[in-house]
Amino acid sequence: MLLSLNPDNPQKRLISKVVQVLDQGGLIVYPTDTFYGIGCDLFNKKSIKQIYQLKRRPLTKPFSFVCANLKDISLYAQVSSNAYRIMKRSLPGPYTFILEGTRLVPKLMLTKRRTVGIRVPDNKICLAIVRSLGRPIISTSVNLDEPSVIHDTYSSLVEIVIDGGVISHEPSTVVSLIDDNPAVIREGKGEINFI
Repeated sequence: MLLSLNPDNPQKRLISKVVQVLDQGGLIVYPTDTFYGIGCDLFNKKSIKQIYQLKRRPLTKPFSFVCANLKDISLYAQVSSNAYRIMKRSLPGPYTFILEGTRLVPKLMLTKRRTVGIRVPDNKICLAIVRSLGRPIISTSVNLDEPSVIHDTYSSLVEIVIDGGVISHEPSTVVSLIDDNPAVIREGKGEINFI
């Protein structure tokens, strides 16, 4: 199903429809500030494994996930005062922060070093979904930027493709905040003047 949402003021009834699909273990394609991503509920292992298969990605390489805000990040990652200051200046925005995960994060989503990649994209549709769901969602790119093309490509693999307009595909800037030592892992859309 292709679902058109207003990028500036996402319709609550349509967000509820998306959340219902996620609650039932479904996969969605949704917009972020850097790309369209495939997502599911962070706590649905069966759905996460489906995304691994869809992306042909080894289980040893976890996906990042989207939180609604900084308060939510602190539930799923250990956040020092310095890391909090850096993230507060940068989020919501086109960044993925690597942090040490907490026990709330499913083992399937942790690296061997027990780290996680967490995003809070500057996209109203994405944030409305995560807030309404009340839990993070998986985030991995579909590498396409036109919603109708995404729908044609993924409609048999996911329950909903959200049309939030065309998004130029540009990866997020990935910053490790492990051991309170900020390090840029990948330069992307986000500026790195906070390090």
